[in-house]
Parts: sequence; structure tokens; C-alpha cells
Amino acid sequence: MHCAYAIIGGSSTCSIRFPADLHDAAVKVLEENRIFNTPFGESPPFTLFELDREPVITCRMHGWRSGVPRGRASQQIFWVMKEAGVHTILAEGGVGSLREDLNPGDLVIPHDYIDLSLRKDVSLSDDYLLIMRDPLCPPLRAALIAGAEQVVPGRKVLGEAVYAVTEGRHFESRSEIRLFSQWQITVVGQSLAPEVYLAREIGACYAGVYLVVNYAEGTAGDWSHDVLHNLFYSEAQTMGQILICALRNRIHSPGDCSCASLRKPSLIKKHLS
Repeated sequence: MHCAYAIIGGSSTCSIRFPADLHDAAVKVLEENRIFNTPFGESPPFTLFELDREPVITCRMHGWRSGVPRGRASQQIFWVMKEAGVHTILAEGGVGSLREDLNPGDLVIPHDYIDLSLRKDVSLSDDYLLIMRDPLCPPLRAALIAGAEQVVPGRKVLGEAVYAVTEGRHFESRSEIRLFSQWQITVVGQSLAPEVYLAREIGACYAGVYLVVNYAEGTAGDWSHDVLHNLFYSEAQTMGQILICALRNRIHSPGDCSCASLRKPSLIKKHLS
């Protein structure tokens, strides 16, 4: 199976069968529930579909498979993508806002991140030194911004933001959020690392669109679990449409970037050999 494009589903599309439930005439589902054997264990189920006759693979990052740690699931997914020849990856998820003017329902397309998770050594090999300059592909981010503006005109779309990655599954404390605010972090979530490293390791462009589902603790009063729950369900179609629209933009207007050149042969491995 050769496939240049991939979408990793997160919390914001987990309530629908993506992409089948979008009922988009340009989307043709070819195969569902395909599981691959990888060096890191069985992968989550993948769906293969065509968008404007271009093959695309997709899976859910948040499969919550019992006994499969998040880092291991990421290795399985990105091993499959590497073997398939994927060079462009879109992702989505939910985040908490550290700004009072960035409200639940708004959309964020980050340009940078701070990794506060404990998943530091998740990789497919030790072959590469990863340069994390422009970690989220600028042309791919532009395609997501355009896709969001096409699908939900008038919706607030923040096209630059710093995403803090935390470990979970718990949310953050008020003191943690106060500290993050001092670092000029915009949103907080659990869905960007180690994926951003693995995308660079396989030489792929990577970017994501994230739905603000709550205010981070202490930002604007106590947040409601009901609001978070309702947003995930009510916005699933919209988030799926944005991904498809953005991918279509990318397929037809690829744009130049340096993502594939920002992995280099590992100096440590070369020195040891």
C-alpha cells in the first residue's frame, strides 16, 4: 500500500465514523478496520479512502486501547505511515485555552510547542538527528487556516499559537497554568507530542487544527464538563470537514517547505560506528 497523505483523528472527531459520516461526494471509502503488524505491536485500525482520487489513510490516535501506552500507539501509527510513504499528515484534537479572549468553540492552528510530557524517547529508530525548527509545516498550516475559513466562515481561527503538551490523562492544576501563562503559552493539550517528532523522523510535513473545548484551570472561572462533552459531539462534523477541505487545498496547492530536510543522520550513531 502506497499512500502520500494521512490524517490522525483525535478527540474532536471520535464521535463520528471519519470520513464516511461526512457524506462528501469527493470522498470514497475503500477499506475500513485494517490492522497492521508493526515492530511495536498491532496498529490501531486504519481506514483507506480516496479524496479527489488521491489515496489517504486515517486512524484514531485516541483509540484508548487497553494496555497500549500512548507512546507505543504513536510508534505503531507512524511506522505504518513510514512504510506507506506518507509525506503529509494532518491532525486534530481538543485543547484548553490560557487566554480569556480565546473561547470554547474557537479554533487554533499552532506554529510551535513546548513539550512538558514524559514521552521523550519515543522514536522509530536512532538513525536521525531531528531539527525542530518550524515543527508545524507552514504551508500545511496555511492549508488548515484556509480550510477552517472555508468551512466555518466567521469562526475565530487563531493561526499562530504555542501549544504546551502535558502528559495526562489528568488535566492541569491552577498553579501549572499560571506558570504556563508566564511562558506565553496559548493552549494546552496532550495530542502533539510525540507525534510532531515522529513526523519529522519519517520526513513528513505535519500540522494540526485544535478545537478549544474549555478554559485551562484558573483562566476564566471553572469550566464545565458538559460544555466540553457537547462540543466534542456537536463539532465533530465541522472538524472532519475542515480536515478534508485542508487536505484538498494541500493536494492541489502543495507549497514549498523545509520539513523533509530538517532530519539529519545521527552524529552519535556515526561516531560510535
